Amino acid sequence: MAVKISALQAFQILDSRGKPTLEVEAWLTDGTTATAQVPSGVSTGRHEAKELRDGEDGCYEGQSVFSAISSVNGPIAVALRGLPADNQELVDQRMIEIDGTSDKSNLGANAILGVSCAVARAAASHKGQPLWRYLAGEREPRIPLPMINILSGGLHAGKQIEFQDFLAVPHGFETLTTGLEAVVRLHGSMHRLLEQDGHVLTGVADEGGWGPRLKSNEQALEYMVRAIELTGYKPGEQVSIAIDAAATHFYQDGKYNLQSEKRLLTAEQMIDLYAGWLDAYPIVSIEDAMAEDDWEGWKQACRLLGSRCKLIGDDLLATNPDRLERAIEEQAANAVLVKMNQIGTLTETMKVVDRAHEVGFQAVFSARSGDTEDSFLADLAVASGAGHVKIGSVTRSERLAKYNRLLRIESNMSQKQAA
Repeated sequence: MAVKISALQAFQILDSRGKPTLEVEAWLTDGTTATAQVPSGVSTGRHEAKELRDGEDGCYEGQSVFSAISSVNGPIAVALRGLPADNQELVDQRMIEIDGTSDKSNLGANAILGVSCAVARAAASHKGQPLWRYLAGEREPRIPLPMINILSGGLHAGKQIEFQDFLAVPHGFETLTTGLEAVVRLHGSMHRLLEQDGHVLTGVADEGGWGPRLKSNEQALEYMVRAIELTGYKPGEQVSIAIDAAATHFYQDGKYNLQSEKRLLTAEQMIDLYAGWLDAYPIVSIEDAMAEDDWEGWKQACRLLGSRCKLIGDDLLATNPDRLERAIEEQAANAVLVKMNQIGTLTETMKVVDRAHEVGFQAVFSARSGDTEDSFLADLAVASGAGHVKIGSVTRSERLAKYNRLLRIESNMSQKQAA
C-alpha cells in the first residue's frame, strides 16, 4: 500500500535578503517527515505565478507570508491528507484545482511550491532514494554545467549599470569539481583586478558577484575577459561568458534605456549591440536579451543571433508551458530558464523542461536572488538532465549549499560508476 500524506505545516523563515518566506514540513503515514524552503526573486516578470504576502496588515513592511502559511495549514492540508505521497502529479493537480486561478494567486504560488517540494522530498526519503534519483523517474540524470555570477548590475547591484549579471561558464573542464575550482579562482582574480583599477568594493551583490560602478555595460565584458586571462585560462576555450540582460527592467515606452550610458536604443539597435559583442567576446548565451513582451524583438533577435548563441527566455517564458509553446511556434527563443517558483509546482516545472528537450531548446535551471539554504534545486537540476544550472556566485551560504550538494552528488555518481 502506498504511503500517504498525513499532515502539512508551514512557518515563516527569512531568505538571503532578510525577507520573509516560508518553510513547509510534510508528514507521511509511516512517520517519514521532510521540509522544503521557498525562494523569492527581486527581478520578477509580470507573467510569473503570484506569491501570497500579507501586505499592509502584515509585518516586515507588509512582506510577511502568514496568509500563505494559512493556505498550507488550512485548505491545502485538508485537501491533500490521505493522498499517495509518491503521486506527485496528483498532489500538484489537487492544489491547482483548489486554488482555482491561472496564476495561483488564491492560495499563493509560494504556499503551493513549498508543499510540492516537501512532499517530494518526503516520498524520496520513504523510498530510501536520493532526491535527485527519485525526481528523475525515467529521465537520465546529469551533472549540470554551471553559469556562475562574477559581475552584477541592474536590480542585483544598485543599477550602476543596466545589465543584471555577467557570468562565467567553465565548459573546458572534465568535472563540476574542477570547473567550480576554476571559477572560484576567477572570482578572486576579478576582485584583485577591480581593486587594482581603483574600484571600491564594500561587499557583494544579491547573488554574490561583484558590483563595481563601471563606465558602461560593455566594460563588464572587458573585465570578464581580463579576469579569465589573469587566472590563466583561455577565454572561449576553457571559460566563456553568459549574460543576463534582464532587459524588461530598462525597457521604457518601446525603447531600451541604457541610462548609465545616456543611450536610448530601439530593438534593432539592441540586437546590433549584441551582434557586436558576439564578435568581440566569447559569449555563449544571453538571457532576457529583449523585454518580456517584446515578441517582435525576440523573433528578430533569434533570426539574427540564434545561430551564434543561446537566447534564454526568463521573464519572456516565466517557466510557463503556454508561453513556451508560443515561443516555439514563433521562434522567439531557443532556450528557457527554469525557476520552480515562477510556475509553482514540480509537475509543471518538469513538463516545461521535458517539452524544451523535445524541441531542442536548452533548459537552464535557476535559483532566485532571494534564496535559502535549501539545496532542492541542485537535486532537481541533476534529475532533469537539463545539463545547465544558474545558482549565483561562489560566495554566500544560500549559493554554496547548492554547489556543495552538486559536488556531493557528483562524488556519489563517480563512486558508483567506478564500482
